[in-house]
Amino acid sequence: MKPDNRHKITPSLRSRVAPFLAMDVLAESTQLERGGASIIHMEAGEPGAPAPRAARDAAMAALAMGRIGYTEALGRPSLRARIARFYGETYKVDVAPSRIAVTTGSSAGFLLSFLALFDPGARVAIASPGYPAYRNIMEALGIVCVTLETQASTRYAVTAQMIEAAHAAQKLDGVLLMSPANPSGTMMGRAALRDVCETCDRLGIAFISDEIYHGLTYEAPAETALAFSNSVIVVNSMSKYFCMTGWRIGWLVLPEDLVRPAERLQQSLAISVPTLSQVAAEAAFDAQDELEVTRASYARSRAYLMAHLPRIGLGNFHPVDGAFYVYIDISHLTIDSGAFCKRMLHEAGVAATPGLDFDRTRGAHTMRLSFAGSEADVVEGVARLEKWLGG
Repeated sequence: MKPDNRHKITPSLRSRVAPFLAMDVLAESTQLERGGASIIHMEAGEPGAPAPRAARDAAMAALAMGRIGYTEALGRPSLRARIARFYGETYKVDVAPSRIAVTTGSSAGFLLSFLALFDPGARVAIASPGYPAYRNIMEALGIVCVTLETQASTRYAVTAQMIEAAHAAQKLDGVLLMSPANPSGTMMGRAALRDVCETCDRLGIAFISDEIYHGLTYEAPAETALAFSNSVIVVNSMSKYFCMTGWRIGWLVLPEDLVRPAERLQQSLAISVPTLSQVAAEAAFDAQDELEVTRASYARSRAYLMAHLPRIGLGNFHPVDGAFYVYIDISHLTIDSGAFCKRMLHEAGVAATPGLDFDRTRGAHTMRLSFAGSEADVVEGVARLEKWLGG
């Protein structure tokens, strides 16, 4: 046998981030489906509805023109202007188009924000439970994540007092919060968000507001942090409300001082965001009637879950103010959410994300169910869970 003289490749330390378990579950459930299994997908935060017709038509028309080239690094001027107009229409907030940076999904928006704001060793506070990619991206960049453990007493939302206490214990360079939140859907009220903005401004802490689930609220509209501060960095995306996950397009609203740094980074990291996606995104802003039909479907699925989950023994969950998730306490059923969700997938055919994805300390006792799919799938998922849990 010929000897293997290849040099052993050693992955970098920065690549040793935790896996994104929701994506692992999606991969496993898809593989089971390919083998013939019937799976109800409640693991991923991906809308079951297609991109709006206007977005698809605009992309096809652009494609028919032939050449698809680069755009400006920060995005097509017409799209940046349309996003700025969106803030005036939706929130009555005046945002200059020059402050908009179009990004390859919100994921690239986080990367640009972190690189523009923080050096290695910077300390940035995030909520727990919270979106796992925040921590993973920051750890890969050498940023120190400071966990703010949320509690029922504050409806599982971070407060200005929590930020001030953490900063007093050891200086914070930044805070990153999402409202409505993933994995819970819990939303910060207007006064609470204003207090966070004012506290961060007063203490000199950079505040990044993840507003990706705006538009997907059920009892009260979400408020943008831009209403309370010109120093905040807002991250948003076409993925959730606009049903355009695979198009990979998002945006940042930046303070003026960060626009050129973000542009320089974007020039080298991405050159520009895919042109077809930008064309489609601009058209999607005028598809509100179609998008509201989808949101109404989520609202019905949410109501069904809130009525029926308690009946089958899954009634202890965080407030579901927005987004399309239910974050459930399953401590009466397991002390290992990873193993529990794996058995549920294989035995009941229902895919869910274990809470360990969102909370490294307490997540062994929780799981997240997504109701982003069809209403029929939600009903079938509950029926399967009822049978499995009762078996």
